[in-house]
Amino acid sequence: MLELFPTGFEELESSGALELAAYTNAAGEERIWQAFGGAATSPVEEGWEERWRQFHRPVRVGRLWIGPPWEEPEPDALAVVIDPGRAFGTGGHPTTRLCLELLDREERVSLLDVGCGSGVLAIAAKKLGFDPVIAFDFDPEAVEATERNAAVNGVRLDVRLADLRDALPRTELAVANIAEEAVLALGERLGASRVITSGYLVSDEPALPFFRREHRVEAAGWAADLHVRV
Repeated sequence: MLELFPTGFEELESSGALELAAYTNAAGEERIWQAFGGAATSPVEEGWEERWRQFHRPVRVGRLWIGPPWEEPEPDALAVVIDPGRAFGTGGHPTTRLCLELLDREERVSLLDVGCGSGVLAIAAKKLGFDPVIAFDFDPEAVEATERNAAVNGVRLDVRLADLRDALPRTELAVANIAEEAVLALGERLGASRVITSGYLVSDEPALPFFRREHRVEAAGWAADLHVRV
């Protein structure tokens, strides 16, 4: 299925079995028949192109409301409107919420968002009063999404296309909601005195060189840590 539909397909539970569903045309149906020797077809329901929106629901983290542009922010909240596009990050994942929880406890200083995705952490930080805020990602679509979302939220960020092999800007605080192996590569590269990391499970305990872990928060099996330079 990945070879036939590299942009994605859907997994559905059906009578105790797993059903794989692809949204395609007659040519795609023919490819499925050739690959598997059979398939069931049915017309696609109206409004299928908007169904993905039901998975992007707003969340509240302290004063922050993080949600998509088609939802109405709560009147008493500091709103962060995020349209992820093709970039990762809507605010709904536990690791994002955990990073925001730790971020809101920190002194408002300069901040670096490592692997910014859709820009949710960088934009939230700017709205919380961190300044300046630098955000970077190796994915051009993530940089584009962050710039677009920053404009929608009326905040100014320094957004850059870069990766962990490049020289990292020096800030007082850094946040990295990325994979554990990428987190482990950060310690020797960062000039920050305090670092918030996430993107891994509670069973993982990444140790950053030159830092000690000061505090951890957990939710739904995921963890985020605050590291302090020693």
